[in-house]
Amino acid sequence: MQRRSFLKGAGLGAAAGGAALAVPALAADAPSFKWRLASAFTDRQNVLFEAAGVFADYVSDATDGRFVIRPASASEKAPASGVLEAVQKGQAEMGHAVSSLYQGISPAFCFDAAVPFGLTTRQMNAWMFEGDGLALTRDLFKDHGIVNFPLGNTGAHMGGWYRNEIKSIEAFKGLKIQATGLLGTLLAAMGASPQSLAAADVPAALDAGKLDAVPGAGTPYDDDKQGAPKSAGFYYYPGWWAGGTQASLYIGAKAWDSLPRPYQAVVKAASCAVHLDVTARYDARNAVALRRLVAGGAQLRAFPRSVLDAAWDASSTWYADMSGKDSKFKVLYDSCMATRGDMVSWFKVAEGAYEQYLASTLVFKQS
Repeated sequence: MQRRSFLKGAGLGAAAGGAALAVPALAADAPSFKWRLASAFTDRQNVLFEAAGVFADYVSDATDGRFVIRPASASEKAPASGVLEAVQKGQAEMGHAVSSLYQGISPAFCFDAAVPFGLTTRQMNAWMFEGDGLALTRDLFKDHGIVNFPLGNTGAHMGGWYRNEIKSIEAFKGLKIQATGLLGTLLAAMGASPQSLAAADVPAALDAGKLDAVPGAGTPYDDDKQGAPKSAGFYYYPGWWAGGTQASLYIGAKAWDSLPRPYQAVVKAASCAVHLDVTARYDARNAVALRRLVAGGAQLRAFPRSVLDAAWDASSTWYADMSGKDSKFKVLYDSCMATRGDMVSWFKVAEGAYEQYLASTLVFKQS
């Protein structure tokens, strides 16, 4: 990810809700800070991994080198599943991860990342920056000593790689698919047989027929970078469990309170800039990667309606069950889905019709 200066012109334009956040002027005797950032990502997910470095560069530039942040990958500072704990314990002042990693602590954390049939990237931004999303997730993280900021969204996910074509929901009966956590729970409710294998064992299991499918890395760019499965050539969409996966910056509450207000303003502005940067990079690179994957033999397929309907039913059951057990989950669910309803009713009118026309016209002219 190319580093950019945001000190040119009037200041950093952080387009969250259309607001431009100016870089604050620092006093000559402004204090210095050296912080550690634990990342849940490695160079296999280079867009998200490099985002932390770009964020650190922005912060350093804006503070004239007084606020230095050193990112460390999952293999160096903490495993992906340990980033939240590392920040809680002060082993790192900051962390960068996808909050659904911690659904075992609280399923409500998923709303800070992605939930099945949830929000698209733009809808998520509307909920976070204009709606109640950021305030509600902040309230959730407050119980864990964390202040959270959105820091990157991958956009919509693909639905994974399958050895055989999926023609109806019947194909999911006994389907051996690599999946854990919430996705595994929902796929099991749809009749599949979720498997939990070490990542290194997955390719051999696919080749041997011990696995029928894998969700993949999520985006075409990450799937292409990490290598498409050789024995699972059907590439399905959409990834109904992730309409747009948001990554988040975690800051220990005590560490955050120790920052002077100008430094806090820099963090807010820089996180907004990088958040939008990540989506732009995925959007641009996914288009190229998808063409490359198809040229390499991937067979694109849309999930049949019966599969999506079964996934919808399984997700609705899970939402109802969790809402009855966890009051914070219910508050987040109600707010998130109210936003989804509002956004869908608007997007289908102008933008949806516009995109459908472009897609049908361009496909026709290129065929």
